[in-house]
Amino acid sequence: MSEFKSGNGLPFFSRRQVLRVGAGAAGAALIPGLGHIGWAHAQDKPPIGSWPAGSQGDTVYIGGAVPLTGTYAVQGDDERKGMELAIEHINGNHELMKMLAPKIDKGVLGKKVAFVHADSAAKPNQALQVQQTFINQHKIIAMIGSTSSAVAVAMNKFAQREKILYMAGISGSNDTTGKDCVRYGVRQGFFGEMAANAIGPVLVKNFGKNRKAAFMTPDYTYGHTTTKSVADYLTKEAGWTVVTNQVSPLGTQDFSQYLTNIANSGAEFLVNVNWGRDAVLSSQQAKQFGLLPSMTLVIPYQIPFLAREAGVDITAGVFAATDFWWTLEDKYPNAKLFVEAFQKKWGYRPEWGAENGYVSFAHWARMVTEAGSFYPPDVIRQYEKGETIPSLIGDVHYRPEDHQCVRPVVLVRGKAKKDMKNDEDFWEVLEVVPGEKVIQAADAFGCKLGDYT
Repeated sequence: MSEFKSGNGLPFFSRRQVLRVGAGAAGAALIPGLGHIGWAHAQDKPPIGSWPAGSQGDTVYIGGAVPLTGTYAVQGDDERKGMELAIEHINGNHELMKMLAPKIDKGVLGKKVAFVHADSAAKPNQALQVQQTFINQHKIIAMIGSTSSAVAVAMNKFAQREKILYMAGISGSNDTTGKDCVRYGVRQGFFGEMAANAIGPVLVKNFGKNRKAAFMTPDYTYGHTTTKSVADYLTKEAGWTVVTNQVSPLGTQDFSQYLTNIANSGAEFLVNVNWGRDAVLSSQQAKQFGLLPSMTLVIPYQIPFLAREAGVDITAGVFAATDFWWTLEDKYPNAKLFVEAFQKKWGYRPEWGAENGYVSFAHWARMVTEAGSFYPPDVIRQYEKGETIPSLIGDVHYRPEDHQCVRPVVLVRGKAKKDMKNDEDFWEVLEVVPGEKVIQAADAFGCKLGDYT
C-alpha cells in the first residue's frame, strides 16, 4: 500500500508498514509522524482513516456536505443550522446536550469540536469532493450530510473506503441502512419504510379500503424505495390500487406532463413522494391543474417548510409522517429546550432537518465520550451496543445489525389558516408512533455492514 500524505504533510501508515518499521526498529520509542502515540499502543491500534492524526491537536473536525443551492437548499440550510447549534452546545456544556451526551466537558475527550461545511447541491460527486477536501485540509474524524439519499448512498461507500464515520443526516431511502449499508455509516432519522408503516394505518382508518392512488416519485433511490414501501402497504393491507406512478427527474420545474397523466388516471388520492422544491412546485401545479382539492393529497415523507412555501391552502388537512414537529415541546422537555435554543439563535422554530442534524451530532458526542476514544472501530462498537439513549422525543437505540436508529415517527395533519395559533403553527401532531412498531426486520433489506478495518 502506498503512503498517503495528510493535510499537514505527515504520512499515514498502513498496518503492514508499521509492522515492517517495527521489525527493524525495536528500540524506537515513537513512530515518526504519529506524534505522541506510544509505540506499543500504535502496534495495537495502527493508523486508520484520519486516526490518530485527526485527534492529536486541541480541536477535532467534523465535515458537512449539505445542499445550500438547488432543489433541496432550504432543507439543507435548516439541517446545517441544527448541526451548528449542536457544536455550540457540545463545546458550551449546554443543558440539553448534557442530557443527550452526559460526558461532554466543553468538548469531547478534552478536544473542542469544529464543524466545517460546504455546499453539496444534493449531488453525490460534489459531496464526495467536499469531504475529500476536508480530509486533506482538516483531517476530519467524522462526516455528515446528505438530504438527498443518492448522496447518502455515495457517502456510505466513501466512508467505508476511507474508514471515517459517516452520519447520514436526512436520508429517506430504505437502501441507506438496507442494501447499501456500511460499517462506517449510521442513520438517526426515519425513512421510507418507517413512514409507510406509520402513515398507512391512518390512511386506511380515515379513507377505507379499495381506493385508487396516483404516485409522484423522484427518480432516485429515496423516491423509488419510499413509493414502493407506501404502495406495498396500501395494496397489501387495504386493497388500494396504484393507477399510475409518475416518475420525474430531480429538479423538475414543469410537472404538467405528469399531472396530465394523473388527471386521466381515475385516481382519488395523490401521493406525492417528491421532496424539497420539487414537492412545492408539483403540489402547487397540481392545484393549478384542478387536481387539488378534488383529489386528496398525501405526503408520506414530510418536507420541511412545505406548508410555508406551497401554501396552507394546499397542506390543510393533509396527512404526513415526519421526524419531528416543534409543538412536541408541549410533551417532551428535551424538545422544549431544543426549540427554545434554536429559535433564540436562528429566529424561527426548527423544522425536522434541524432536529435531525442536532440529534445526529449529539449521539455522536455520546458515543465518542462513552467509548473514551476517537479510534473509529471503538466509536462504531459503541453505537452497536444498542443501548437505550435519549433523543428529543423519547428514548431510542441503534441496531447493531444495520446501524439504523429505532426512533419514533410523528404523524401530523396540516392545519387550516383559521386554526393556526401563530405563523409557524402549520401542523397538528396526531400521534407519536414508537419506532419498534413501524421498522422492518434488520435483515429485510439486505444489509451487510462490512469490515471495521
